[in-house]
Amino acid sequence: MKYPAKLKPGATIGLVSPSSAISPEREKACIERLKAMGFRVKASDNISTNLGGYMAGTGEVRGKWLNKMFADPEVDAIFCVRGGDGGNRAWKYLDLDVVRNNPKIFVGYSDITTFHLAFNQLCDMVTFHGPMVSSNILENFDSETEESFFQALNADEPYEFKNPEGFDIEVMHHGKAEGRITGGNLTLVCASIGTPYEIDCKDKILFLEDVHGHVDSMDRIVVQLLNSGKIDDCAGILLGQFTDIDNHVDKDYQYLEMFADLFYDIDKPIMYNIQSGHDFPMMTIPMGAMCSIDTESKKIIFKPER
Repeated sequence: MKYPAKLKPGATIGLVSPSSAISPEREKACIERLKAMGFRVKASDNISTNLGGYMAGTGEVRGKWLNKMFADPEVDAIFCVRGGDGGNRAWKYLDLDVVRNNPKIFVGYSDITTFHLAFNQLCDMVTFHGPMVSSNILENFDSETEESFFQALNADEPYEFKNPEGFDIEVMHHGKAEGRITGGNLTLVCASIGTPYEIDCKDKILFLEDVHGHVDSMDRIVVQLLNSGKIDDCAGILLGQFTDIDNHVDKDYQYLEMFADLFYDIDKPIMYNIQSGHDFPMMTIPMGAMCSIDTESKKIIFKPER
């Protein structure tokens, strides 16, 4: 698995929108924010192109912009401006040979899960489930989010994943496990099944998070992971932020109760309240990296392979 080069001061950031668009005013603010952080910026031309109400241009346009950014020798890292919808329309336009031969930092989450799975599994490249420019860096880049972000991008040695202060890592099932970490947004993970970038959980640590939904519909897609054998395949499970998930039938039965019911007989380590996903602060996870988890110490260790 290729670990991309570190993010150096003054690096050139390729700013992309592989899913949904933002306003021209917000695009300008994102570029200025990155410049204020000491980076140079090359931006794709579709960031404020709103197509179909929820996509930043056609799938072809969005996929080809990713190809351009990976192929561009001046671009050191690729930051997604936001998630949203429609990323899976773009994946078939990716030139995986270009990505594979030009490994570099790629950061995003949510709808960007499609690209994490493709780049991890089909290009053997570590990517980063971390803050996006419009969604996080522009207004919600607190010190703990920032520290976690740069640690993940620049680590040379094994390091411990840390939740923000006041957020304890909790245990659902005890045990120890080690494997490469995979996953991302639960809805997009399930949408990958039956596609060329279908999630491979074999002997891996499965990380899941989600946003905006109901417990009953989330139950349905978790059962899909169970019935498809993905939960049986994995070595351990980390449950991240599940933001704005509600149960309109029974307020006392929320997503943690659902996971406890569905995973009651899963004989492998499961930890939850991992602060990565759609809430703030948002900690960064190096997708595809080696990861060890130990529920007794509540430690999560990532192991860079530079």
